[in-house]
Amino acid sequence: MPARASASPGLRRLVASADFERVLRIRSRASTPQFSVHYLEAPPTLRPPLPGPGAPKLSTDSEPARAYPVEDSSPAASSAGRIWVGAVVPKRHAKRAVTRSLLKREIYAAAARHRAALAPGLWIVRLRAPVDRASFPSAASAALRRAVRCQLDALLADAAGTTRP
Repeated sequence: MPARASASPGLRRLVASADFERVLRIRSRASTPQFSVHYLEAPPTLRPPLPGPGAPKLSTDSEPARAYPVEDSSPAASSAGRIWVGAVVPKRHAKRAVTRSLLKREIYAAAARHRAALAPGLWIVRLRAPVDRASFPSAASAALRRAVRCQLDALLADAAGTTRP
């Protein structure tokens, strides 16, 4: 699965489950009552090369397959100075899909706002406590958006300023 490009240059979305597992094994770098952030100073794992000449063809195109897809044509060069961001929003903490989607959008937007302060590597923001349905009865309310945005800004500012490994 390719990492999807986002609006901010140098900021990519982390999508490979192996990368999520690697980063989440590391102690959180910063946390708030609602969120935690994990960081690993490494590029994402490379996808295996496309099948060689002896493998069955999946298309009728006569052009030879490249070692890596176009977006990964130079893995080492393209990973320098890049930030990959992942969001983990468990269903047990945010029951409604609308709420989970809002939280993920806010996580990626906060990472884009703090892009200049974040070190290159893999960053994962994880929701670690349930969203209080009594305080936010609407699944995608403006109040929930403001509260989440405030917490994420504080979390990423703290994580970017943290120097521990």
